[in-house]
Amino acid sequence: MLAALPMYDRPETAAAHDRYWGLIRDGLRKRGLDAPETLTRPGDPWSIWQSPDLVLAQTCGLPFRARLHDRVQLVGTPDYGLPGCAPGFYNSVVITRAEDDRPLDTLLRARVAINEGLSQSGWAALCDFAAGLGITPARPLISGGHRASAQMVARGQADIATVDAQTWEMLTRHDPWAADLTARARTRPTPALPYICAPGRDANAIAAAVAAAIAALAPDDRALLGLRALVQIPAARYLAEPLPPDPADMPECGAKSAADPR
Repeated sequence: MLAALPMYDRPETAAAHDRYWGLIRDGLRKRGLDAPETLTRPGDPWSIWQSPDLVLAQTCGLPFRARLHDRVQLVGTPDYGLPGCAPGFYNSVVITRAEDDRPLDTLLRARVAINEGLSQSGWAALCDFAAGLGITPARPLISGGHRASAQMVARGQADIATVDAQTWEMLTRHDPWAADLTARARTRPTPALPYICAPGRDANAIAAAVAAAIAALAPDDRALLGLRALVQIPAARYLAEPLPPDPADMPECGAKSAADPR
């Protein structure tokens, strides 16, 4: 059996995540369901998400709608109580270096850093934000992670990135170098990172165990993880969000597309 909560797992939150999983695990066992003793760390996320042994994992909205929605069950969506977002929704923070006051439309045509092309908050949200400005973003640099994207901007290796609002909260809380960055804007809210399980599992019972675990978290752990509740958002709401273009299809940094001649 497998369980993984990798999305906001970092050294400062690892022990709280272990205690959170312990509450979920015990709740599952009380409901007559088997559960692994500990979380899986690290591991290939796609192998975990698609494993028939998956009891619980957190994925991103874009992988869910692009590849996973017909291969897994939706358990629910954790609510992080993010500003400007309805329960169970999140958005991305558009970040630049604090001293860089160039317009965002200029920066979006410059060195853009993203974690990966199948990321709602790192890539799809950025494309949607750029479209709202009437521009096409430059072909991005792939960092491999939200924290790595933010570090690239802070170090001057990139000019702009979008990181999800919960990640931004953690960066500003735990990483001193994040003081070199500033939040320039926020993107449109979309459904947050859902919990999933394998087909054949009792998704309703798992959801009940997760909801009870969130309610039972110690106040310090709840504050550290940012968890408020478990929200039920229909799969159709995730699937209603458009798929972003392939990052490789974007124009090179500084280039202008035919649809964006400015």
